[in-house]
Amino acid sequence: MYKAGIDVGSTTVKVVIFDDNYQLLFSRYERHFSDVKTATIKVLKEAISEIGDQTVSIAITGSGGMGLADVAKIPFVQEVIAATTTVEKFIPQTDVVIELGGEDAKMTFFGDALEQRMNGTCAGGTGAFIDQMAELLKTDANGVNELAKGYETIYPIASRCGVFAKTDVQPLINEGARKEDIAASIFQAVVNQTIAGLASGRKISGNIAFLGGPLFFMSELRQRFIETLNIKPENVIFPENPQLFVAMGAALDEDQAQLALSEIIHNLENNTSKSLVPKNTLNVLFKDQAELDAWRARHNEASVDYKDITKASGPVFLGIDAGSTTSKVVLTDPEGAILFQHYGNNQGQPLENVIEILKEVYRQLPDTAFIARSCVTGYGENLIKAALHVDYGEVETVAHFKAANYFNPGVDFILDIGGQDMKAMSVQDGALSSIQLNEACSSGCGSFIETFAKSLKYDVKDFAQVALLAEHPVDLGSKCTVFMNSKVKQVQKEGATVADISAGLSYSVIKNALYKVIKLKRPEDLGEKIVVQGGTFYNEAVLRAFELVSEREVVRPSIAGLMGAYGCAIIAQEKYEDETAQAPAVEMATV
Repeated sequence: MYKAGIDVGSTTVKVVIFDDNYQLLFSRYERHFSDVKTATIKVLKEAISEIGDQTVSIAITGSGGMGLADVAKIPFVQEVIAATTTVEKFIPQTDVVIELGGEDAKMTFFGDALEQRMNGTCAGGTGAFIDQMAELLKTDANGVNELAKGYETIYPIASRCGVFAKTDVQPLINEGARKEDIAASIFQAVVNQTIAGLASGRKISGNIAFLGGPLFFMSELRQRFIETLNIKPENVIFPENPQLFVAMGAALDEDQAQLALSEIIHNLENNTSKSLVPKNTLNVLFKDQAELDAWRARHNEASVDYKDITKASGPVFLGIDAGSTTSKVVLTDPEGAILFQHYGNNQGQPLENVIEILKEVYRQLPDTAFIARSCVTGYGENLIKAALHVDYGEVETVAHFKAANYFNPGVDFILDIGGQDMKAMSVQDGALSSIQLNEACSSGCGSFIETFAKSLKYDVKDFAQVALLAEHPVDLGSKCTVFMNSKVKQVQKEGATVADISAGLSYSVIKNALYKVIKLKRPEDLGEKIVVQGGTFYNEAVLRAFELVSEREVVRPSIAGLMGAYGCAIIAQEKYEDETAQAPAVEMATV
């Protein structure tokens, strides 16, 4: 009888079928995009079309396999046992296995006693980490591999957190580093994370086998491991089909069910067991539309005036916030009204992007007005200031404080959540008294929600919108961005809707900010006059979750994502008014 194994990983489904002589008759490696059942059925139908509706002896394994095993009425085998079985049968000379998957990284030491180590609460340095980095380079994982073949220099990149590493990669892109070098550096970060996190000082020696999808598809990632560990060619084991080893182990397992392939498909297609309400739910964000409308009216009060730039005259003030991924520009008049604003992605070219925006400012600005002073803040502060002869540079925290105090005079706490970073600022007696930043984890930042919206095929705005009236927001905790994929899959199986998931993620962002970054003990520790800002707070679900968790009504300015730039414009105006001598305006030639 043919033997089959199914390995359901965090991102892929692998299916193998052996004949009686352990020759592979059929194999597939497919991404499942969180819909495990559909992907598995598709692959099994392909198997029937290739080898016929065979009765097979089958078992299921993998991090996402237990639920599928229940539904398909097939025994489940633990993936460590499955992988070990395959290694011992096909490559018994192995001393150490390094295996990378979508969300997991494993290192297995063979010898007198089998020892396996696995990543715990962080999925930095796994396949999903590489996928996230590939997006920054506007390619996919295979594209990163092709780029890495032409590298010359390795840059240090943090691989602790998939989102946080963007903070290392983005400046390299911004500064014009070769994509080939960045690609190889990403792979080196994965190697460093795997060795430091899993070997933890234990020597990796002898015959070393490389398993798992990422190490199969990415030759340059393997090469980084080989060079870093200084492995001799005769000690490198790169077996055939290493991406299928865990599925092969399930096929070799002794505890198996005998089923026709069509029976397995039937069991999967006819499973309707699905509870309608997920198990762990949180309070709804809004009871009904009326409560939502009243809440929106309150927040609309914290708005700024706008005036027509073509009617401006006299001095105007330019504020620029050159962020890691976005450029924000504001032009204000002496009354603080906005004449021009821009908020957009810098496409990895902050200087060129700001130049284009300033050209647009000059196209619209009449001869009756002049830019009296300019100020810049953000990641690209030094570059923009030097290249465009901007009058002043200011640290981000001061720029944000200036803007927050404008909207809520006497502010005593500011929370700023951006795409990758989070800042919590306490204010005493009109001055910043403490600043806290997220360090190694960004599961409470904007890209966190954006990543999930994309994975569920939603636009970020629509994703936020459906959360507002969700009936059963799910409790997703505040774990690592990558690991939470598995949690989302679990609640989807329990019947959670996209609205429930979106609302739950909004709570997760805030709980991470308050409990992990600020380490809040009691809501009163936050203060009374609170301003929340940063692009993430344009998401009304996140804003509402903050008020519910903190038990505070807060001010969210209408320009929450432009506060750094607006603060710079205020600073530019204050400096101008303090100085009696008028410096020449920024000339077009500079731009």
